[in-house]
Amino acid sequence: MAAGAAWAAADLFDVEDALAFASQQTSAKSVATPTRALTPAQAEVVSALTSRILPAVDGRPGAAQAGALYFIDRALATFNAAQRPLYTQGIADLNRRAQARVTRVTGFAALTSGQQDEVIREIEATPFFQAVRLDTIVGTFALPSWGGNRDYMGWHLLGLEHQMAFQAPFGYYDADANRRN
Repeated sequence: MAAGAAWAAADLFDVEDALAFASQQTSAKSVATPTRALTPAQAEVVSALTSRILPAVDGRPGAAQAGALYFIDRALATFNAAQRPLYTQGIADLNRRAQARVTRVTGFAALTSGQQDEVIREIEATPFFQAVRLDTIVGTFALPSWGGNRDYMGWHLLGLEHQMAFQAPFGYYDADANRRN
C-alpha cells in the first residue's frame, strides 16, 4: 500500500508540474521562461535550429513560436536526459562550424538564415540533427502540457482545434463496428 501511495503521490506531482509548466508556456511571458537543462547560450542555438527546421512562413507560426525549445529543454531535463551529451556536443559543433564559416561570429544563432541553412546541410545526416529534428516536430505538435505546442499553435497549423475528447472519423473502416452498437 505504501508503494502505491508513493506512486500516486509521485504521479500527482508530475501532473501538477506539467500543468504548471504548461501554464508558463502559454502565458505572455513564456518567451523569457528560463530553461532547465540547456544554458541560455545553448537554448539560443537550439531555438535558432528549430526555427530553421520548422520556420514561420506567411504569417503562420513555426517551431519557435510554438515553443519547441521548451519541449526539448524539458525532455532533456527529464525523460530524454540520456541525449543531453548529444545535444551539448552537437551545439558546440554547430558553433565551431559557424565560427569557421564567418569571421567574428559568436556562434550558430548569430548567422543569417541562409548561412544557418548551409551549416545545417553539413550536419543533416548526424545523430544530433536527427534528434533535434524529431524533437522539434514532437515539440511543435505534442500536448502543451509536455512543454511545447504553445496555445495549441501546432494543432492549429494542422487544422485541429483542442477538444476535451476526439471522436474517430466515421467511414467504411468502422461501419461494421458502429452498426452493431
